[in-house]
Amino acid sequence: MNTGSQIKGEQNLAVIKWLTFLMFMMFAMTTDAVGVIIPEVMKQFQVSMTAAGLMHYTPMIAIALAGVFLGFLADKLGRKVTVILGLAIFAVNSYLYIAANTFGFILSLMAIGGLAIGVFKTGALALIGDISKSTRDHTSMMNAVEGFFAVGAIIGPFIVTNFLSKGVAWQFLYVVAGTLCVILIILALLVEYPKTIKTTEEAVNLKAALSMLKDPYALGFSIGAFLYVAVECAVYVWMPTLISKYEGNLVLIATYALTIFFVLRAGGRFFGAWLLVHFNWSVVLVIFSFLILLCFLGSVIGGIEMAVVLLPLSGLFMSVIYPTINSKGISCFPKAQHGAIAGVILFFTAAGAALGPLSMGAVSDACGHDAYYGFILATIFAGLLFVGLILNLLLDPTYQRLSELELTQYREI
Repeated sequence: MNTGSQIKGEQNLAVIKWLTFLMFMMFAMTTDAVGVIIPEVMKQFQVSMTAAGLMHYTPMIAIALAGVFLGFLADKLGRKVTVILGLAIFAVNSYLYIAANTFGFILSLMAIGGLAIGVFKTGALALIGDISKSTRDHTSMMNAVEGFFAVGAIIGPFIVTNFLSKGVAWQFLYVVAGTLCVILIILALLVEYPKTIKTTEEAVNLKAALSMLKDPYALGFSIGAFLYVAVECAVYVWMPTLISKYEGNLVLIATYALTIFFVLRAGGRFFGAWLLVHFNWSVVLVIFSFLILLCFLGSVIGGIEMAVVLLPLSGLFMSVIYPTINSKGISCFPKAQHGAIAGVILFFTAAGAALGPLSMGAVSDACGHDAYYGFILATIFAGLLFVGLILNLLLDPTYQRLSELELTQYREI
């Protein structure tokens, strides 16, 4: 074997991994900072809470639509072109925030940014399959990638808060993100991407991508992603409202509850990358989903005093759920279809992020504007997720398909 070629190949893989990690971190900086930005936009443009809430729902809906309607581009155009295309649109869009002087303009930029995220994220998710040596390696890498996403979710709000404290407009967060995008585009142009394994002559288009919705594996993992994201969003969207009036002995924890949640989620994902290499993924998901359910049940039954502790703690147990569901769902398909299936799961992910908090808000409003009732609904979501993962463990429906694809799709890179 040519040692020089081997070294170059390893260097390429290292750059591709870091490119993927930083992409996830970068877009999380913007999407998860919306909660800090909304109050500033409300003051700046005198809009209602209902209208301001569109700043969360608009990009989520755009990501969902891009996932299901544009996810196939990663398979049609190739990972490299798709990633660069999405990043380029996102970069230009981010710089335009400096000129955003109306609420409608901001919402338009958020919609376009969501579409761009949907494009480069499906390209990046498909790329993870190309550089994975096994389905287990795929799951481990997905947890590491989502760990960087969780880090971005911490960095974004911190940057905005720091900017605002110094009199700098919140829009400059997008200048930071846009500049990081340009760096990522340069890296993507310079690196050599691995070739995607194609074992089928099936058409790669929107019709073929939509047909995946009929596949029980695609549908099952997509529903799992929807339920998980609805549970996760319950914490970072509505927990601050639930505990806002708390004045007990744990007020310090209540003050930093959301930060604690994000930190535990981030740390847990890096731990999950190791955990899932050494233990059966189905067992891990059942145990962690049960612990999440206990956290939500304890918060609903024990009241705010318990919620202040248990809801942030749930972040540690949530850490491995989504990346593993996402990974196994994608791994149930040939690598040549990874862009399309990643897009389908992304659609349900973004739908859960939009509809979960929305339904909780509606239930809370219907029950006297009390967030407690919304968390009862979130507990039901957590219960359904746990039941689904129990059935997955007992029936093991993916064993045969994953075993077959392990032999035909994965090899040493």
